[in-house]
Amino acid sequence: MFEIVKAAGWPIWPLLLASIIAVALIIERLAALRRVRIVPPGLLQRAVGEFRRGGDNSKLLDDLERHSPLGRVLAAGLRNVGNSREVMKESIEEAGSAVAHDLNRYLTTLGTIASISPLMGLFGTVVGMIEIFGSQAPGTGNPQQLAHGISIALYNTGFGIFIAIPSMIFWRHFRALVDSFVVEMEQQAVRLVEIMHGDRK
Repeated sequence: MFEIVKAAGWPIWPLLLASIIAVALIIERLAALRRVRIVPPGLLQRAVGEFRRGGDNSKLLDDLERHSPLGRVLAAGLRNVGNSREVMKESIEEAGSAVAHDLNRYLTTLGTIASISPLMGLFGTVVGMIEIFGSQAPGTGNPQQLAHGISIALYNTGFGIFIAIPSMIFWRHFRALVDSFVVEMEQQAVRLVEIMHGDRK
């Protein structure tokens, strides 16, 4: 591995840094964007059941907010259950926007890495080509310098593409996952409003 990095020259170092950041973000998002953590099954029914038991619901709502992103949305609705349907919906929408923003955390960075990695590899290719042409002075030829320039060009191009492909795959996967979570939370929120306003049992 060290020999490859050495042969690829200094342009490989920004690509290595980008690859480390991409791997860290992918691992973090895989751990954070699990369905059981975002939209736990049965949470709506449990929350409504406990809320309807009466008493001091402030602790219930605080625990619900800390429980999960879906819990934050449901807690926002239950805090305004005494208000009109429109006010309840507005509070849910505000909480939902904040939750969606949190779920998209780091995805912009991952998408940026997926986009710029081939360009960074292309930059390494250009550096390698400059070294190739620089080694071919009129009347002279340096095979070792020529080989080094080719190594820089090819390794950087290949490594840039190697980073971009999985980064793009995971970026698209996470975007689709977040979209599905947001839709599911919207559906649960609508059910909460209908249940608390007597339109559904």
